[in-house]
Amino acid sequence: MNRASTVDEYIVKSPQWAEELMLLRSILLTTELKEEVKWGGPIYTLNGKNVVGIGAFKAYVGLWFHQGVFLKDEAGVLVNAAEGKTKGLRQWRFQSMGEIDPKLVSKYVEEAIENQKAGKEIKPEPKKEVEFAEELAAALKDDALRKAFEALTAAAQREYKEYIQAAKRPETRVKRVEKITPLILEGVGLNDKYRK
Repeated sequence: MNRASTVDEYIVKSPQWAEELMLLRSILLTTELKEEVKWGGPIYTLNGKNVVGIGAFKAYVGLWFHQGVFLKDEAGVLVNAAEGKTKGLRQWRFQSMGEIDPKLVSKYVEEAIENQKAGKEIKPEPKKEVEFAEELAAALKDDALRKAFEALTAAAQREYKEYIQAAKRPETRVKRVEKITPLILEGVGLNDKYRK
């Protein structure tokens, strides 16, 4: 997906899917949903809650239902884009204009709106505490690095811990600690560049 600050900019950055994006957008704009841009893409909300999003990829345009798990999906069009990771999110993929049935899309969107009004949502589970990898714990014996790490937000600390833990080999963990040390000293989170 491309990142944009407006929906129009998002569409311009996806010329191969411009027609499909404009059609999906026009359908969504006929509803009571509010159009916003979050994470660089179009999101449609109700009372501050994400209901639907649209996104352009190489092989398809996707319509994202943030609590899509509650949709009846009578047409059998929804997929879990990240099986095992996402619990509520469901996606509807289109590979051409001819696959977009405005009446059916409207039906799904209206059902999603009604589900949101009814308060149907999967609440995120609290995350388990992530342990320090030996390599990161050893590096944090350096006072300057430890103080910089402690000054980071809890989320940023968690991302760094998970990043190091995810490496299977000790050599890789050591290389990752070396890579993140300057970022920690600058007070930058591992994924901060994706949040701006």
